[in-house]
Amino acid sequence: MKTTQPKSVIIFDGECNSCNGVVGWLLKFAPVNTFKYVAFQSPQGQELLMQYGFPTKTLDTVILIDEDSVKTHSDGFLKIVSKIPRWQRVAAFLAFIPRLIRDTIYKIASKHRVKWFGKSQSCTISF
Repeated sequence: MKTTQPKSVIIFDGECNSCNGVVGWLLKFAPVNTFKYVAFQSPQGQELLMQYGFPTKTLDTVILIDEDSVKTHSDGFLKIVSKIPRWQRVAAFLAFIPRLIRDTIYKIASKHRVKWFGKSQSCTISF
């Protein structure tokens, strides 16, 4: 039996309740094998961060590694959402908002995510 490998890797903060919530939502709604989820705190997450030139101590953005690109901030989030059939139109609509505005909102939410949603001792994805 042939199994298909995920085409996109999502690197996320495994200790952030908000990030874990989004991963849980993706596990429920994204087509099977669309994404591989990797907590940045995991050995594989650390390896990928180093490989792509990202800091390894903290993570202030979701990182989407596709077969042909690496996307972060609002571009990464919208690309992730665009891969979910029911949410493609929402992603396309939000993409019309200028990146400067989208990224400003994203960075504010990212900066305050732990304060707003808390920190977890466990991750949605075990590593």
